[in-house]
Amino acid sequence: MALSFNDVRLETAYSEISPAGARLTTHFSRNIGMEIPIISAAMDTVTEASMAITMAKLGGLGIIHRSLSPKEQASAVSKVKFDLNGFIPNPICVSADDTVKEVLDLRKQKGYKFLSFMVTDEGGKIVGLVTHNDFDFCSDPQRKISEIMSADIMKADSSINVGDAYRIMMDKDKKILPIFDGEEFKGIYTLSDVKRILSGNSRDYNLDANGSLRVGAAIGVGEDSYERLKLLSKSRVDAVVIDTAHGNSKAVVEMIKYCKANYPHIDVVAGNISEGEAAKRLVDAGADAIKIGQGPGSICTTRIVAGIGRPQLTAIYNCEKAIRGSGVPIIADGGIEYSGDIVMALAAGADTVMLGRLLAGTKESPGEIIYKDGHQVKVYRGMGSLEAMLANQSSRERYGQENTTPNKLVAEGVKSFIDFKGDVVPIIYQLTGGSKAGMGYIGAETIGDLHERAEFFRITTAGLSESHPHGLNYIETSSQH
Repeated sequence: MALSFNDVRLETAYSEISPAGARLTTHFSRNIGMEIPIISAAMDTVTEASMAITMAKLGGLGIIHRSLSPKEQASAVSKVKFDLNGFIPNPICVSADDTVKEVLDLRKQKGYKFLSFMVTDEGGKIVGLVTHNDFDFCSDPQRKISEIMSADIMKADSSINVGDAYRIMMDKDKKILPIFDGEEFKGIYTLSDVKRILSGNSRDYNLDANGSLRVGAAIGVGEDSYERLKLLSKSRVDAVVIDTAHGNSKAVVEMIKYCKANYPHIDVVAGNISEGEAAKRLVDAGADAIKIGQGPGSICTTRIVAGIGRPQLTAIYNCEKAIRGSGVPIIADGGIEYSGDIVMALAAGADTVMLGRLLAGTKESPGEIIYKDGHQVKVYRGMGSLEAMLANQSSRERYGQENTTPNKLVAEGVKSFIDFKGDVVPIIYQLTGGSKAGMGYIGAETIGDLHERAEFFRITTAGLSESHPHGLNYIETSSQH
């Protein structure tokens, strides 16, 4: 017997914990923590740079999808890493021979919010600094950067910390502080980001050791995965997710080993699977987290088309049981409709949940707002849908059909439309608030406590019906839902 979220509920228990006292901190992978247990899915209608930035600022994490080209995906990761920074290693530099117009065009093309750059000569040596003010007072866009930059730049030694950097910049009225180790350029501090760190405004952000937002990116097992890894590493990605429909495969195991051997500084997540034996195999191969879910997503038809896939709650439990004590976190991917489902997924052994539909249709999700039957909507589609497979080689590869001709593709997902929901922030607040409420009912202060204290019981169809609003002629829905 295998069960899913609608088959069960959690027992209430004696509690000394209020919802406000519950803490949602958790781990995405061995080395990456999170303030909330929510990840945005690596889908082309869910997560690109905008969603990933917002998720990290809320304490979660976004996984950039791989329907982008390797360069586009790496660029999206860079946008997240450069959205705010404490110390920026290897910042974007421009050439002294570039024109003002070329730099402004680059900024527009890449979507950079900043307009201050270190300047290099032909040999790559730092020769100056060009700032927002220099561009503002330049009336000729054809002038070279060397003509408007400041050649006399203030420098500091790499041994200084954030507090030292702040005092130096304030004393010298400088917004950028280049850092050198002897003659070797190491990076920069920026005043606005240093202020943010020292004021504590980033307390709930999901940040790396340098004060940059954390972000992940999806890769596959095909030939372009090696180019993706190389570019993603240069973009300082925190984790890669080997994103396949069948994670219990030789190709995935080999890709885990390749990643760990060649990019040991990047955490590797592998999936998708739904069996305990598969979980153990991926952990033994070196995975830093595993992703559970074969067919539970609202736009996935794998279970109907292929006849496989264990219902999600049992899949989570079995996989957690198989690798218990390994220190490898579990990501529950798919099947979440309500915040209560998040609580149940975590109670069954997951450390985080990955969401698609609940975050799709928002301002931060990719895609244009269109009108359908008088409503504002956005497209939401499965990566196994025919439309995604026809559009992207990565989608065909994910479902083992990379060499299949278009007229013979077998879809394992559908395309749909989601009502436009506005900002994603209030949606996350509702989901985290509901999760804390569930923990309060159980008396679990932490997700670890939830793992220990949770007890499930089966419910009937009548019990499920009773669980939802019923017997009403009209239900008024809040705009934030």
